Amino acid sequence: MFCGVDWASDHHDVAVVDGDGKLLGRARIGDDAAGLQQLLDLLAEHGDSPDERIPVAIETSRGLLVACLRATGRPIYAVNPMAAARYRERHSVSRKKSDHLDAMVLANILRTDADAHRPLPADSELAQAVAVLARAQQDAVWDRTQAGNKLRSHLREYFPGYLAAVQPTTGGLNAPLARTLLAAAPTPSQAARLTRTQLRAVLKHAGRQRGIEAEAERLHAALRVPQMRQLPLVEQAMGRQTLALLGKFEASCAAADDLAEASVELFEQHPDAAVITSFPGLGALSGARVLAEIGDDRTRFADAKALKAYAGSAPVTRASGKSHAVMVRRVKNQRLAAVGYVWAFASLNASPGARAHYDRRRKAGDRHSSAQRNLYNRFLGCLHHCLATGTLYSESTAFPAPPKLELAIAA
Repeated sequence: MFCGVDWASDHHDVAVVDGDGKLLGRARIGDDAAGLQQLLDLLAEHGDSPDERIPVAIETSRGLLVACLRATGRPIYAVNPMAAARYRERHSVSRKKSDHLDAMVLANILRTDADAHRPLPADSELAQAVAVLARAQQDAVWDRTQAGNKLRSHLREYFPGYLAAVQPTTGGLNAPLARTLLAAAPTPSQAARLTRTQLRAVLKHAGRQRGIEAEAERLHAALRVPQMRQLPLVEQAMGRQTLALLGKFEASCAAADDLAEASVELFEQHPDAAVITSFPGLGALSGARVLAEIGDDRTRFADAKALKAYAGSAPVTRASGKSHAVMVRRVKNQRLAAVGYVWAFASLNASPGARAHYDRRRKAGDRHSSAQRNLYNRFLGCLHHCLATGTLYSESTAFPAPPKLELAIAA
């Protein structure tokens, strides 16, 4: 028996088919506890038991319905909606569509091509919690970047002197000093009226403890450099807009910092944390992002090649007739690929072997991104082995020294 669930926000259509594709049962359930019980009762009517669970195909891997179905111990297949749409065309060329038909298509995908799809990994509860926090933190970082870019673009329109004044500050607009200073004086006229005493108070409020006098003097001079100005009323209006943008930016900064702390705290409790952070270029936060995407189910990836393909570091070959091309893999886990580039770049200063590998690829003609991707690909192979065997990273094993050539001296 096979079950397909066409997921929606407030209801779900369910279809159960047998090995011949015959429809055995169908229902429309609500997105609540009563609907879940209705689904379980339908499955029980058609042979579902603790010893032999009926597999379920659904077009999402998240949500309460998926979480509750996973808790029953049954295989859950998250089928890409684009793949499901292609399967629908196998059953009907008229392009007709209905929720019931989609549920039947999902059930038949498992009946005919279950081997071509992978069930959701059986990650531990701790790994799933790390995934929630690490992904939320990465989203907060992306939101912070977007909010910072909007604020910076707005300041260029009327207050370029502020950007020049905070440019030497470590972190730029992300620095607490930059945000505190902008909140105290959002317009050029207000910034020019700040006294040295007020600037010292701003520095202390931002958490500065050393070099306050010198920094206050520098800001005092930088904020008084002549610059082009908007009309007075326009400048005041743009200052009010700056405060609104700054509020969003402050919220995204606080969210990113808070989620980073929570992610690290939870990640360090996981047994795989020691293995992951033993790799050069991986810290607690980046390690949490890696664990969030690969999980701790050792059966998820059949071998290192599967992990490399999932991360997008392995190339993809397109061959047809006389045409043969090896290209960058575009379909991949974008979050894992993003942390991979950061990992590979940070390892260049932490690992002599990684640096030598990167330099060899560059001399061979690879561009910077290609050399980084190749280095990341090698690290993933090492990570798969270390997690499978429970061993820590070894520089000599990952990047063994080349054999020395012995010169034969003629007698």
